[in-house]
Amino acid sequence: MTGRLAPLFAPRGIAVVGASRDPAKLGAVMARSLAGFPGPVAGVNARDVDPAAGLFASVADAAAATGPIDLAVLCVPAAVSAQALTDAAAGGARAALVCSGGYAEAGGPGVGFQADLVAAAADAGVALLGPNTSGFLAPARALTASFVPGAAAVGAGPVAVVAASGGVNHALAFLLADAGLGVSLAVGLGNAVDVTAADVLAHLAHDPATRAVALHVESVSDGPALVAAVRAATARVPVVALVVGRNDVADFARSHTGALATSWRTTRAALRAAGAVLVDDERALVDAVTALSALRLAPAADPGVGVVTAQAGPGLLHVDGLRGRGVAVPPVGEGTRARLAELLPPLTYQANPVDTGRPGPGFADVLAAVSADPAVDLVSAYALAEPDALDLPAAVRAAGTGPLVVGMGGPPEQVEPQRRALRELGVPALTSPAALTAAVAALVDDARGRAAAPEPAPEAAPVRPAADRIAADLDEDEAKTLLAGLGVPCPPRRACADRDAAHAALAELPGPLAVKLLDAAVTHKSDVGGVVLGVRDAAALDAALDALEAAGASRFLVESMAPPGVDLIAGATRDPVFGPTVLLGLGGVVAEALADVAVAPAPLAAAAAAGLADELAGRALLDGFRGGPVADRGALGAVLAALGDLLAAHPEVEAVEVNPLRVTAGGLLALDAVLTLTPAGRPPEEGH
Repeated sequence: MTGRLAPLFAPRGIAVVGASRDPAKLGAVMARSLAGFPGPVAGVNARDVDPAAGLFASVADAAAATGPIDLAVLCVPAAVSAQALTDAAAGGARAALVCSGGYAEAGGPGVGFQADLVAAAADAGVALLGPNTSGFLAPARALTASFVPGAAAVGAGPVAVVAASGGVNHALAFLLADAGLGVSLAVGLGNAVDVTAADVLAHLAHDPATRAVALHVESVSDGPALVAAVRAATARVPVVALVVGRNDVADFARSHTGALATSWRTTRAALRAAGAVLVDDERALVDAVTALSALRLAPAADPGVGVVTAQAGPGLLHVDGLRGRGVAVPPVGEGTRARLAELLPPLTYQANPVDTGRPGPGFADVLAAVSADPAVDLVSAYALAEPDALDLPAAVRAAGTGPLVVGMGGPPEQVEPQRRALRELGVPALTSPAALTAAVAALVDDARGRAAAPEPAPEAAPVRPAADRIAADLDEDEAKTLLAGLGVPCPPRRACADRDAAHAALAELPGPLAVKLLDAAVTHKSDVGGVVLGVRDAAALDAALDALEAAGASRFLVESMAPPGVDLIAGATRDPVFGPTVLLGLGGVVAEALADVAVAPAPLAAAAAAGLADELAGRALLDGFRGGPVADRGALGAVLAALGDLLAAHPEVEAVEVNPLRVTAGGLLALDAVLTLTPAGRPPEEGH
């Protein structure tokens, strides 16, 4: 093993700095955990030197006695850890694991202790894992650098765990062991002051023992680095990501777009765009890597799944789950149905899913028939254990199918031997219909992601001359003028400096009219009574202007009202971690109440942007629901792509929001628009 992390995960020798004879202390616990390591493991404690007992005054002394020490495990208080790391590096250590806490996570003096530790590692050129982590496991090397009891019982396997939390790292490792998989490497990053998830992913991208990665994300400090690492890793191995923070609700910003595009949504969108498979909980994470560590479908835009079930009820649960996740379960062809009719009783359902009624000797032939159907890219089979009726591993072996995933239920003493036999055949074996659904969905998502991956995100075209910097927040009229130049359609309007200009606009514009307060500082005009609708004559206009002046207006926007339709929110915001991000959601108060939104990193192609509409729970509203208008997905994608390009080309822009963007029978119309600048982009008098 080569690379910067080789001394950490494949050391020739290890020193436990802060070793102790007190069995309850961290140094003693770590020494016991490392006892199975085949290379030298030395203790370092300047106050208790006993070479015969493996205790030395320094790492240098230990290396002189035992051979090279690559990894120093620091079990010392935070206040002295920086010096301990410096001393370890002087003795030859090229990597350090710091398990103790009391650093930045604790606040106060811990912030300084962490800064000192980081500086010491940088000065010495040491790869530093932690601090504030329970460690890592590399079972194939008999390396248990962990203070968690029982960690050594986790066996070697094909799945790597990269977890923000040391506790989650071990929890996933134990779940993978229970699933019969084991781990190639399981890493808890802790505070991740040096070695990050991106670093470990880059390491795993070249690890032949790893066939799938389980990634747990709590927060991200360097979004582009993580995205690049996931993209590089997924070229060889699938990455399944669990992102924490679904229910994190930030205060609403000046633009709704920034608040709706929470860090959780943005992180998930960025990882998915990089090729990761996304899951919602740790159980689904284990089910996903169970499947993906055994097989990977060919890239495909919409792989078809053929479902074979020995019992109708569990099969129905499984198919219902698949369709709810958008997985295609296509009807099998006439030739397949004819073959199934020869194999199965006439009362069974044979179109897909295929219900065998009960398991029997023809189960292998059914699997083979469904697998051979042209519409089927993956077979998913579920059966309760009935040893007298079906030897499922033997049936799978006899069927010789293409890609296959199996779910089994029954008493553990009957199921576990069959699951082990299936894994030996390279067939993932799950424990329930829900687990089977999660596994199949992961395989399909991975295939879809790789089918979409070859088209790189476009570079943002300069939407205005580079010298034409946007120097201030734009009011609605100015924002719409800018958006119209990008191809975003807007209703006819007039910006009016006084009442006379407003009356002139009344005569010029087709009515009825909307009359609005025009002020860049007021981003949500309806909240302050700054919008009056349905104005048709001079008297109504004067009443509207009176109301707007009472609300503080000195300038007005007079605009033709749009025909009825479906309101959306479309925008782009500058995420502090991942950069420009576009957002699409249901507009108005629905966006706030339900947060039915989809996000994607920008810049992105218009076709990819159009696909965000399919991620909305309310997507049926865009397809002519109850006689309503049908959204032009191509035009919608072009608007979203243009908004993303705007931010990519203008670093001074913080966010741009079109809310609502109305879907009408005549096309899209931007009814309101807001553009705000970053604090650095605003003039000095606005930035404090």
